[in-house]
Amino acid sequence: MKGAMLRSVGAALRRSSSAYATRSFSSASGPDRKVAVLGAAGGIGQPLALLMKLNPLVSSLALYDIAGTPGVAADVSHINSRAQVAGYMGEDQLGQALEGSDVVIIPAGVPRKPGMTRDDLFNINAGIVKSLCTAIAKYCPNALVNMISNPVNSTVPIAAEVFKKAGTYDEKKLFGVTTLDVVRAKTFYAGKAKVPVEEVDVPVVGGHAGITILPLFSQATPKSNALSDEEIKALTKRTQDGGTEVVEAKAGKGSATLSMAYAGAVFANACLKGLNGVPDVVECSFVQSSITELPFFASKVRLGKNGVEEVLGLGSLSDYEKEGLESLKPELKASIEKGIKFANN
Repeated sequence: MKGAMLRSVGAALRRSSSAYATRSFSSASGPDRKVAVLGAAGGIGQPLALLMKLNPLVSSLALYDIAGTPGVAADVSHINSRAQVAGYMGEDQLGQALEGSDVVIIPAGVPRKPGMTRDDLFNINAGIVKSLCTAIAKYCPNALVNMISNPVNSTVPIAAEVFKKAGTYDEKKLFGVTTLDVVRAKTFYAGKAKVPVEEVDVPVVGGHAGITILPLFSQATPKSNALSDEEIKALTKRTQDGGTEVVEAKAGKGSATLSMAYAGAVFANACLKGLNGVPDVVECSFVQSSITELPFFASKVRLGKNGVEEVLGLGSLSDYEKEGLESLKPELKASIEKGIKFANN
């Protein structure tokens, strides 16, 4: 029964991948790959640790947090899959967790709590990201870094500045994980357009917060002519407000942890496939970019043996999307600048 369940979870994950990527969670094991999860005992970190343990491309899984990691590691290590699991706790063990990592996933940080301003949240999480990235630069400077910690629009620029100062920055190896926006856009579009969700692809560009999230429903496949302009606007808003929808449904007791862990696992899997030389792996991600005047921007990215092989253009946009693109730029620019300023203080 349990073996069947593990196989069905794996099968579901394999089916999950977007139309523009090769199938997710490949069953072939491939070369040895170490993945480190920083913040592995948290709300996103625990389900993400479980999903990475199920991924046959992972041979070594390092789970790090400031507390609680030995228990998570012991629990996950009993699963009968390829990855060897080790737990690391406290700053003195961070280097050990990172050494030899091919991919580092960072869901570390605190969720926004009642009474906490966005600035409070920013200062705490930005500080955490800054110190973790300082360690990455020292212990695994060539790893692909998958940033989940919010606000991604600022934490990715912070990481870039830390790596630049350390002399290890490679723009091809730093990613803001925006996959949850894509996952939501696909789900919501499939529901409205009445098409099978596993066949749906929707690129999402811009950033990873509020109006900076711009789903390109005009490029969605399979194409649907059944959706009115009003329905497209409503789908766009729902995708942008997806996080709030979950926070409200959890009545202040949490945020999007399970769907975020799933999205993080899908993106990490795409990175691993790219590293292993699988051709035509394409996902949306917030990366250093020259496709707009902003220094960082989320768009489709082709992944390969060195991380980013190519940042793909936006393609043709509807008038509504062109408007959205111009509207998001000032907010995204301010968030990027805020991150850069914090890193350099």
